[in-house]
Amino acid sequence: MQWIEATIETTSEEIDIICERLAELGIQGVTIEDENDLKQFLRENKQYWDYIDNSLSEQYRGVCRVKFYVIDDANGQESIKNAEKQLGKNLSIKKLDDQDWEYTWRDNYQPIEIGKRLIILPEWVDDKPENKVIVRMDPGLAFGTGSHATTRMCLEILEKMELGGKQVLDLGFGSGILSIAAIQLGARAAAGCDVDPNAVTAARENALLNKIPENKYHLFAGNILKDEGIRKSLDGQYDLVMANIVADVIIALTRIVDRFLSPNGMFLCSGIIDDRAADTELALKSNGFEILQHLHEEEWNCYITARRQK
Repeated sequence: MQWIEATIETTSEEIDIICERLAELGIQGVTIEDENDLKQFLRENKQYWDYIDNSLSEQYRGVCRVKFYVIDDANGQESIKNAEKQLGKNLSIKKLDDQDWEYTWRDNYQPIEIGKRLIILPEWVDDKPENKVIVRMDPGLAFGTGSHATTRMCLEILEKMELGGKQVLDLGFGSGILSIAAIQLGARAAAGCDVDPNAVTAARENALLNKIPENKYHLFAGNILKDEGIRKSLDGQYDLVMANIVADVIIALTRIVDRFLSPNGMFLCSGIIDDRAADTELALKSNGFEILQHLHEEEWNCYITARRQK
């Protein structure tokens, strides 16, 4: 089956009107690409990011457009003509095959081997490599597939750790890749907290892919820095606490993470851009943590730490 992608170049002020008129024509599946929306999102969520990829900024620079998709048949062609007449605009047209927008992206996500033991496999790959600990992931669900340097460094540390029988806590778990990998590597149980409720759904789906029992994986949605109720729900003695987030959140976590650690527990933190590494190291040391190992890849930093021995 072929589809048509119709694009309407517009302004931020016209977007709502265009969407209303398309809805009146019965056109569904509308998507909006607006540089102003991206800028607003970044302003309102500054605490959750330190770095924006240049390709994303360039992709949205000066952009304001509405897109919709119709089947490439007589009805679809008629919908496009009606939209042009209703809007008084010429639409840019691009024809797509099913595979162009459903499956081609999969070619960019390949199995990722971590160290000697661990391999991250897309959920559609049937391979079962021998002598490997397998973590299956659906990369379409949420951030965290193992391909980014910050996640990969955490996985490299986990792959080398002795996790048998231990309990882990994953703060900002996203797709669940780190906590799921920890369980697959032998951890007895894992808990996690993420500010995005959609992350809970994503991580649970990925846990199912890996046949992890519900009683071994407990997830919460909320802000652990602001919600004492969440903190009480997560209270425990964890052998490993992980946070692959951003520097500002990790710096704040250094003041409270001690309450979740067992006496010999470790704190693994990553997602720290070079410009924030010194601030993060200072916060760790000021709050009683000793840096046991520092990994650096591309422009990202990852630390495995423990309470400083008195």
